[in-house]
Amino acid sequence: MIQIRFSLILLAALAKIVASAPVSSDNPSATESQSYIPSSIKSAALSPSGTSTAPTLLPSPQRGTLGAPILGPDNIPMDLENADLFAPPTTDQRRYVSQFYYHPLSPAETFRRGNSKWPFTLSHNRLQTGGWARQENIEVMPIATAMASVNMRLEAGAIRELHWHTTSEWAYVLKGTTQVTAVNSDGQNFIGNVGPGDLWYFPPGIPHSLQATGDNPEGSEFSWYNPIFDDGAFSEDDTFLLTDWLAHVPAEGVISKNFQVDPEAFSHIPAQELYIFPGSAPPDNQQAPTSPQGTVPQSFTYSFSSLNATQLSGGSMKVVDSTNFPVATTISAAEVTVEPGAMRELHYHNMFWAKLMFAYREGTGRVTVFAAQSNARTFTYQAGDIGYVPIGMGHYVENTGNTTLRYLEVFAGDRVQDISLNQWLALTPPSLVKAHLNLDDETISNLKKVKPRVIGPSKA
Repeated sequence: MIQIRFSLILLAALAKIVASAPVSSDNPSATESQSYIPSSIKSAALSPSGTSTAPTLLPSPQRGTLGAPILGPDNIPMDLENADLFAPPTTDQRRYVSQFYYHPLSPAETFRRGNSKWPFTLSHNRLQTGGWARQENIEVMPIATAMASVNMRLEAGAIRELHWHTTSEWAYVLKGTTQVTAVNSDGQNFIGNVGPGDLWYFPPGIPHSLQATGDNPEGSEFSWYNPIFDDGAFSEDDTFLLTDWLAHVPAEGVISKNFQVDPEAFSHIPAQELYIFPGSAPPDNQQAPTSPQGTVPQSFTYSFSSLNATQLSGGSMKVVDSTNFPVATTISAAEVTVEPGAMRELHYHNMFWAKLMFAYREGTGRVTVFAAQSNARTFTYQAGDIGYVPIGMGHYVENTGNTTLRYLEVFAGDRVQDISLNQWLALTPPSLVKAHLNLDDETISNLKKVKPRVIGPSKA
């Protein structure tokens, strides 16, 4: 019975994936340049006794006349979730480029580091009494050299213990409310509650804590991002923890001298780190102790959910950076929605820090990343996936599903800036554009001098 139930759940999940994906065509010209669930999808049946009554999907890596069916074992759910890797568009190309010609961080070398996609479901999950945590860094996504991310869940009242990092921490709350506390090097303190869609940010080295409030009986869940400008090897497991530190300091002669108390006072501290542990939900009127140095000059939290989004022809966009969240000097972000059939326009990010991480929250989309020298790769994303685009690489984000696509664009820098291909061409002398692309006057007249950002479905 358990096996049959699991099979039905798997088939329902596969059907949902197929329903949200573009349909294949028998016309080679229509399929060679478009994303689709590959052809040769056949049916069989599973009976209650374990032999067939429900459809089984058999995708094939083919585009028009290219490719051939798989003859050996295959992971069908992974094929369906990664259709643009399984059967890449013919515009994709991954050329071999001599490592002796290009320096180590060239676009071609960056692409050799691996895929621009990592599903959090493949990350090892650290289970604790009171919650869990999983992460993405260059150990699992080698291309993401400038930013790492963590997804964490705390039950109501549970505590992510007092700790600090050598990098900054920028977090987005997915559900529930998290209470954060911090103290800076001047002895100024801070306490604040962060709800769904809102943010917190701690500069490098600022000690802080995280605790799920009792607002939601399920607790809270959030994801945070750590920019590492020259090294994407940040690991949540390497965090500096209060209990771990004191467990490795002599109690007599050091701890007692530091705090000017009897050694017995610290005789019951944990022998090893707590990391995440259960606790009582903080009271609604929780206040930080009064500091003679006062409170921090800039808030470590920001009510991003209350910021109105700019409505666009194909969705919406709102931006948080150092102009409206001044303390966040190393990370900025845009929250983007893309309606079915619409797309985040062709663009690239031009500043030296513009290394982009995507965090997909809802829906299905695809991204083609152009890395110069004829290098291009296309990836399909679902909710819970992380994407990464290195500096200067052209890309778009297209909604390939039937529901709104929602995602975050997170940048390792204090501003959100981009170069729109549409605007670039519109503001370039028409004769130059014609010389490059052979466009007629009508097409050139329709180019947008103001960035479209998110474009509605094609009118063709």
